Amino acid sequence: MGRRVGLLGGTFDPPHVGHLWLAETAQEQLDLDIVLFLPVGQPPHKLDRPVTAVHHRLAMTKLAIQRHPRFALDAADCERPCPHTTASLLPLMQAKHPDDTFWLLVGADSLQDFPTWENPTRLIALCRLAALPRPGVALDWDRLETAVPGIRAAVDLLDGPTLALSSTEIRHWSWAGRSIRYLVTTAVHDYLSTHKLYERTTP
Repeated sequence: MGRRVGLLGGTFDPPHVGHLWLAETAQEQLDLDIVLFLPVGQPPHKLDRPVTAVHHRLAMTKLAIQRHPRFALDAADCERPCPHTTASLLPLMQAKHPDDTFWLLVGADSLQDFPTWENPTRLIALCRLAALPRPGVALDWDRLETAVPGIRAAVDLLDGPTLALSSTEIRHWSWAGRSIRYLVTTAVHDYLSTHKLYERTTP
């Protein structure tokens, strides 16, 4: 019998408590056997901006999830050629784990943008979606269903406190010389300090 598997992809630059809360909520409410954290090699929507080296993002993600028995790091997206899209990753994951059932874990903001993803109709045929609310995001189901027929039936809405937090905000906060303690795990915070990532920029 196959596993119930959550897939949480992202740049993880850095991985933060919002990622962990999404994974924890989905694991508990959907009774997932495991949540795989999949750092993206080269984010297709960030080709015009610098991204922290993948070895740092892999190391930070591993540290962030190290104490959770049902969280695991999967480097599949980093170890394959571009383009690094979810539409091309999912068939690889299914081939690797043919007996498993997959949920793609997203925030409501990402779900709202889902019609702009590569081949969204194909994606909902390959897996289910699990979405956690985000502050200020009201899902427009009529628009989503018109753009991607069948999406409403493919989504499991998660219930839980919402967090308005992003890796971009954390980097800018750190660059401004402000504390990011408690926005990331202690292990990730120590790694950032050791490797001098996101250090304050001079005016």
